[in-house]
Amino acid sequence: MYECAIDLDAIEAIDIHVHVEVDDRGHAAVPHAVTEAASAYFKADTERPGLDAIADLYRERRMAAVVFTVDAETNLGHAPNSSFEIAEGAARNADVLIPFGSVDPLQGERAIERAKTLVADYGVRGFKFHPTVQAFDPSDEQFFPLWAAIEEAGVPALFHTGQTGIGAGMPGGYGFKLGLSNPILLDEVAARFPGLQLIMAHPSVPWQAEQLAVATHKPNAWIDLSGWRPKYFGADLVRQANSILQDKVLFGTDFPLIQPERWLADFEALTLKDHVRPKILRDNAIRLLGLT
Repeated sequence: MYECAIDLDAIEAIDIHVHVEVDDRGHAAVPHAVTEAASAYFKADTERPGLDAIADLYRERRMAAVVFTVDAETNLGHAPNSSFEIAEGAARNADVLIPFGSVDPLQGERAIERAKTLVADYGVRGFKFHPTVQAFDPSDEQFFPLWAAIEEAGVPALFHTGQTGIGAGMPGGYGFKLGLSNPILLDEVAARFPGLQLIMAHPSVPWQAEQLAVATHKPNAWIDLSGWRPKYFGADLVRQANSILQDKVLFGTDFPLIQPERWLADFEALTLKDHVRPKILRDNAIRLLGLT
């Protein structure tokens, strides 16, 4: 059972978006061809470290990390990495890691029961979803019982939004549909489940305006800044992160495809108020995840 043991006074940042792409047996979270295409898209010729190695890397960086996989077994026909094993690994490294679970929404009642078990018996602190890769529309009412269960559990749900490097450049984009990750679909979820904290992952290109609209209108909608280096952030995103959304924006990298050092070097160059930087890097995540 995971119990957070992070010394909040000793860490400088919380990376809320870290993928565990390979388990302890070397099994990859998605088919090899998809992984290679994503690496080409991000121009990231990098190893995929296991969970304990990720913990060591973040420990050395004086950071904490939210770790997860994506369960897209139905759509991909590929067994996912185990969220149960990720939670157990995070428990071994509770000084730096925070586990999120992932369940396959297309599996209906089984997904709901697995989500409940992951919270009650394994202590996961949230859930990760990727509508494009998992092939579902989060605003469809058939998935509302899952969102209700997560809302009742009192943990956040993190959704990929916008463009994705997964499937990029492959024939037909590997069949992945970008429109399923339009953040406006999450407006329906945020409205129907006001107690569910929703994290919209990534600057939502090409739907940045929609993402900002949802975040400013819905008190339970947040933005994580992963998946893009800050030097590519749009002016509207930076302006609102520096003002009306300063308490709802979160640091994230999309590790291992983007390394923290690259992201932070760009972030340092952004024009932001001094008191806003620590909010984005750690304080907002501490509040969202209930770490105090």
